[in-house]
Amino acid sequence: MDELIQIMVVDDHHIVRQGLVALIGTLPDMKVVAQASDGSEAVDLYRVHRPDITLMDLRLPKQNGVEAITHIREEFPSARIIVLTTFDGDEDIYRALQAGAKGYLLKGMNADELTDAIRTVHGGKSRIPAVVAERLAERMGGPSLTGRELDVLKRIVGGRSNKEIASDLFISEATVKTHINSILSKLGVNDRTQAATTALQRGIVHLD
Repeated sequence: MDELIQIMVVDDHHIVRQGLVALIGTLPDMKVVAQASDGSEAVDLYRVHRPDITLMDLRLPKQNGVEAITHIREEFPSARIIVLTTFDGDEDIYRALQAGAKGYLLKGMNADELTDAIRTVHGGKSRIPAVVAERLAERMGGPSLTGRELDVLKRIVGGRSNKEIASDLFISEATVKTHINSILSKLGVNDRTQAATTALQRGIVHLD
């Protein structure tokens, strides 16, 4: 039994979690040893079970997937985590892999792709599908937003005016305009509406 690949499944949707558990239960070389429904629980259960592979959703309550991956990898640098998500924005991919994920799969994949990825990552390799690698390459090639530009962009997405953003961040409206011009240039868009749309599509900002 010790030779089975021990897996933890982390997803806040009960049906998705149960589906993954049922699928893995049909495979002779794998078994699910833990299930978590939020990021904090995932970190706690990882400490207890030390699974060989963790399947991690990105959008989770309490701690999101990237935060949970970061915390687990800080304590257990050899942790092997595969992101399993509906999000294919280049920023989501970049943040997850920066945090230490060894694989990134979209939930539209079939069962064979999932099990192949589990075995590949368990064998010490990474598994990034071509479509995900393409998105990552786009992200790596573009200029990064600064922390303050990200603060401004989040507020643009939230519908805040320049005056409100200036008040929120304790900066002048002129400084807000400078940040917005830089954001538009880096995102390759012409106005605030396009900036907000692009930020959401790429996973730079999420609506809570």
